Amino acid sequence: MLRTNVTPDKMNYQLSLNLPSDYVGKELEVIVFAKDEGVRDKPLTRKNVSFTVLKTKGKRFKFNREEANEH
Repeated sequence: MLRTNVTPDKMNYQLSLNLPSDYVGKELEVIVFAKDEGVRDKPLTRKNVSFTVLKTKGKRFKFNREEANEH
């Protein structure tokens, strides 16, 4: 990955990149945005995730892989 910051000092600023040899022949994505724009419009929020444990009377239960994979 290549990452750099530039500050254009005039109109019609041109930018050229020296690419590593392992990038030759690969499809590349170039994204340009002002640093104060950022990549995200809003800050990341942490979601509360909970997993509920299901309690069953499964002492006599036997897992059948073939039955589980039937379509």
